[in-house]
Amino acid sequence: MKIVMLGAPGAGKGTQAKKIAERYRIPHISTGDIFRANMKEGTELGQQAKAYMDQGQLVPDELTVHMVMDRFSKDDCKNGYVLDGFPRTIPQAEALSEALAQAGDSIDYAIDIEVPDERIVKRMSGRRVCQKCGATYHEVHHPPVREGVCDVCGADLVQRSDDKPETVLSRLEVYHEQTQPLIDYYKEKNVLKRVDGTRDLEDVFQAIVDILDE
Repeated sequence: MKIVMLGAPGAGKGTQAKKIAERYRIPHISTGDIFRANMKEGTELGQQAKAYMDQGQLVPDELTVHMVMDRFSKDDCKNGYVLDGFPRTIPQAEALSEALAQAGDSIDYAIDIEVPDERIVKRMSGRRVCQKCGATYHEVHHPPVREGVCDVCGADLVQRSDDKPETVLSRLEVYHEQTQPLIDYYKEKNVLKRVDGTRDLEDVFQAIVDILDE
């Protein structure tokens, strides 16, 4: 079971990817984790990626796909995996499909968690984080007992710059321009499945399970 997670920033795809990985006992794979692991281990791929990153450049798609395919070759991927945050663009998706095809493989499901932009802005701009212990809250869905104060350690809660409405809107703009075309790409490959991401977390997960267990 080889799965790609799609959805805008704040749609909840990372949370759902972890739940899928746990239920089906397959690894939850993000390119960030792959980069960190390769650089920490000092692999040849990791050294190449580090050279680009040290110069403030993006790691080329070809190198990223090499790293992803290398990760797929590990024993824990023999029953599949759930990819989170990759591919982000059509060239990355095409490179991944080509590499998988050469290995006689392909993606089984591309799960798109659909949430309207205005809901995402409201969802993300309501988040607050403790400056001291890192505990997270939400003004509506998970408020602290005392406004602006962490329940755990009593430190002040702040809104991260990433969660400010103007930043969220900017990130959504990039998503619609670069990543949303992936929905059409995987639709053409007949592997796209859409899920209503506005529902409760467990309801969204159940909808995904219903798809994967068909």
